[in-house]
Amino acid sequence: MSAERVAAQYNEEFRTPGSDLPTIAQHVKDFPTLAPWHGEYLARPLFVAEREIREFSDDLQHLIETVFSLPDRMFGGDLDAFRSVLGISDGHWEAIRRFGDVLPPQFGRADMYHDGTSFKLLEFNLGSEAGGWGLASEISRATMEVDAFADFARRNRLGYVHPIRAVVEALRHFGAQVAPGRDPVVALLEWRGGLADYGELWLNFQSALRWAGLDILVAEVSDVHERGGVLYLGDTKIDVVYRSFVPDQIAEEPGGWDLVAPLLRALQAGGTLLWTPLSSNVFANKACMALLSDPARRRNLSEDECRVIDRVLPWTRLINADALKADTDLVDECLERREQLILKVNGRGGGVGAVVGWETDDATWRLALENSATEGCIVQERVIPRPELVVDPVSGETEEWHAAYGMFYTPHGGAGAFAKVVPAGSGGIISIAAHARARSAAVFHQSELPTGGEVPAAGELAADAAK
Repeated sequence: MSAERVAAQYNEEFRTPGSDLPTIAQHVKDFPTLAPWHGEYLARPLFVAEREIREFSDDLQHLIETVFSLPDRMFGGDLDAFRSVLGISDGHWEAIRRFGDVLPPQFGRADMYHDGTSFKLLEFNLGSEAGGWGLASEISRATMEVDAFADFARRNRLGYVHPIRAVVEALRHFGAQVAPGRDPVVALLEWRGGLADYGELWLNFQSALRWAGLDILVAEVSDVHERGGVLYLGDTKIDVVYRSFVPDQIAEEPGGWDLVAPLLRALQAGGTLLWTPLSSNVFANKACMALLSDPARRRNLSEDECRVIDRVLPWTRLINADALKADTDLVDECLERREQLILKVNGRGGGVGAVVGWETDDATWRLALENSATEGCIVQERVIPRPELVVDPVSGETEEWHAAYGMFYTPHGGAGAFAKVVPAGSGGIISIAAHARARSAAVFHQSELPTGGEVPAAGELAADAAK
């Protein structure tokens, strides 16, 4: 049974008088580990084929490995030339280099749409500052607690991967360098004042990690101090810093370097470790996708690598002064294809600075292209999400929603997913912050029928998938 047929069956059972399926969203909202996050939830989970999401995860892993090789294979190892193409300023580059320019681990969240045929990658968020791990984990776990859904999941071979368990595994493995034989003491550090904006999200993350068996402290960079080559929060020695600040904040805030000086000293002494390095921001830069997508730039990539890129990545091109000089036809093509393109700023996330071609007029689009050459942007081909049919629990009407899937990954591979959803037709960028009716949704995968036709209990499917 396809994911669409699972959704249709779910909606049919949802409408059945006396069904408890309509209670799921409220149960999720009241779930203890989700209490710090005051978001809203879709009336039903989303469904995908396990094989499909597993294959996308494999492709993503290969694609990120290719991204890590770009400085050598496209720029002869010249990191300054590489960062110049990405549009990384001197101040940001200094922050990245002083914290070490080592290759980062594959740890983050890929954002993608499903176009009705396959998943298409919009961007990959690389680094520990990417959020949603706790939400994804606990929305699915809470959903499974509703007996009506657990029964539906068992009958339809539905399971999920718990992303937080993957975080725990990664942090324990990493922290063993300074905390052999015990759990590392981990402190999540936000930038000064950052908890006022993101505290709810990180408290949810903290609650989920504690449920999974790993304690974590939550603080800001201004709260810690260094002593004897080790970072401390009060009197508590910190083994691993889980970073949720970015190079921009160090470089742009007055006194930024003073704030991170204790952390730098502890890292240089080796008494405290940093998960993940600031070099993550280099490879997460959207211009990397344009370097992969443009056939003129990938002469040193193998046929297999190119096939992976073309399978998962929409047409993407770099827009900056040098690129426009090298390809004088690019602007004309972008002007002609306005209704099929979106403009994104290389170093920003969450849709900040994006210009949606199909929602603007010709003059506005032309001006956006001209201005983008200075800051550094990409243009990317539009991906139209498949409609997700959802029954409104109050009106009983069936509504169309569009989903941006977030798939998590660690050095050990794919680590589960969730989705942000908005009503169809409510805008070209799917964002919780930008839409009053935006919702979060659990994502369950449907396993293929086991040999012999026996269907395991849904809880077993979920537990097996989370290992």
